[in-house]
Amino acid sequence: MNVPVLLQHHHQHFLKRLLRTPFRCYHFIFHSSTHLRSGSPCAQPFDSLRLHCAKWMLLSNGLKRKLCVQTTLKEHTERLSDKEQRFVDKLYTGLIQGQRAHLAEAITLIESTHSRKKELAQVLLQKVLMYHKEQEQSNKGKPRAFRVGLSGPPGAGKSTFIEYFGKMLTERGHKLSVLAVDPSSCTSGGSLLGDKTRMTELSRDMNAYIRPSPTRGTLGGVTRTTNEAILLCEGGGYDIILIETVGVGQSEFAVADMVDMFVLLLPPAGGDELQGIKRGIIEMADLVAITKSDGDLVVPARRIQAEYVSALKLLRKRSEVWRPTVVRISSRSGEGITEMWDKMKEFRDLMLASGEMIARRQKQQKVWMWNLIQESVLEHFRMHPTVREQIPLLERKVLSGALSPGLAADLLLKAFKTETNER
Repeated sequence: MNVPVLLQHHHQHFLKRLLRTPFRCYHFIFHSSTHLRSGSPCAQPFDSLRLHCAKWMLLSNGLKRKLCVQTTLKEHTERLSDKEQRFVDKLYTGLIQGQRAHLAEAITLIESTHSRKKELAQVLLQKVLMYHKEQEQSNKGKPRAFRVGLSGPPGAGKSTFIEYFGKMLTERGHKLSVLAVDPSSCTSGGSLLGDKTRMTELSRDMNAYIRPSPTRGTLGGVTRTTNEAILLCEGGGYDIILIETVGVGQSEFAVADMVDMFVLLLPPAGGDELQGIKRGIIEMADLVAITKSDGDLVVPARRIQAEYVSALKLLRKRSEVWRPTVVRISSRSGEGITEMWDKMKEFRDLMLASGEMIARRQKQQKVWMWNLIQESVLEHFRMHPTVREQIPLLERKVLSGALSPGLAADLLLKAFKTETNER
């Protein structure tokens, strides 16, 4: 029996199931003691499956076959109903035309946890991604948007800074999108801080879009769908994306995997100065801004600036072409904000010229993919029938002290592996 017939009869159901997965490409190696007949049509047996085999070669121990299963956007959309297809097309058309209502509806769609809406969101994201790639190609391969992460402790003046900074940018002809990630209320599940309500002037600007998103318990100060929201905002024509995150600490590391530049905002009077000069807090920052540098706080702001300049010299360089700098700004008077924007543009130009920004984005794409894989695998594990049956019993044993959490986790994993191997 030749290899194509073998695959058609014994692996047809398996390959059809792969078509329904969100992944793009699979590689399989098949070994056979027989050789493929000369002139045998390679792709013919897979026509009914819409599959195409890539290439084959003869090895000393038999036939090595490399099969690439590719799903296209057309195949994804074929599984949608006419109503769903019209809905996705409407969102996509309105989005790329710059309509804020459609952008808001698209972000709401990707934030949904409903299984069917997740499928619609992936179709929409794939269409937007293709459009995004076309736009970059027309721009000589350079990104059209500049992604900036903002973080800082409560009371640092992040919302006040964003409003002044955003108005300045829109007056200069930029389109600004602000993704304000708020901690979630334990009662309602919604945003706790309500940053949008504290940016009244900017929220009325037609060249600015502010989207507060509750974290819903997500660690790291960013939501599960922040990456997707960034992509949608760029598809909507916004050339500057600001991501405001919760507090400081773990959020820096999460946001650093999403943005081109990370900016840390710090107040001049935050207690003990050494609290701020910690490696874990400032090592991810490309720019540190000391806020509220006006009035009686000018002298403390200058002192803090000098201390951070000294602290940054002790850290390892993250870039070959950029050294993190410290600036003083005042959102009340506007002092230093224009100079801060000049520093940000200098950073962008240097990183683009050196190729580091493109390399950073490529690395971020890999991190994004693996984050989604981890989330999907964990969800699949929790929803497995065997695991769901065992969880309540093991939780009671852990609470009673009969089992340690580690042993309970091992038992769950063993039960899952046993059930999976039997299948």
